[in-house]
Amino acid sequence: MARLKDTYRAEVVPALMKEFGYSNVMQVPRLQKVVVNVSVKEAIQNIKALEAVQEELGQLTGQKAVIRKARRSVANFKLRKGMPLGAMVTLRQNRMYEFVDRLISLSIPRIRDFRGLSPKSFDGRGNYSMGVTEQIIFPEIEYDKVYKIHGLNITFVTSADTDAEARALLKNMGMPFKS
Repeated sequence: MARLKDTYRAEVVPALMKEFGYSNVMQVPRLQKVVVNVSVKEAIQNIKALEAVQEELGQLTGQKAVIRKARRSVANFKLRKGMPLGAMVTLRQNRMYEFVDRLISLSIPRIRDFRGLSPKSFDGRGNYSMGVTEQIIFPEIEYDKVYKIHGLNITFVTSADTDAEARALLKNMGMPFKS
């Protein structure tokens, strides 16, 4: 059982029920999935870069990454529709909680000059997105074996109806937002 899942059930649910006045436990917002996405510009010329990214995402999440292809052609970037362009992983259930726990407790504190996550990255429907500039903040990645330093996007999809509920959920789970 994931440590963060136990924390959610024992501490976060009662705190949110009290804060928002929910009458039923099922009304409390919860984390539904976490999507980790990497776009690799060099993949247009070098497919090895994409394979390295796919391998790293697998190490980070414990799940095989799916190759994403271009949806449309862009002549300026020498990009044709259907060319492999990035990789993504969708995490749910225990893997999701374990990844978020590692992100909050191990990886985010390793970010250089970190002053807190932006509270403005909510989408209006209770989902939060954040960008990580370097994948080497994760302890699973060995610096010597990194093909190239790249960033990744992490999206937290919640069942919350509003951004305020989602912010309270993530803050109670331990996300370090700026004040």
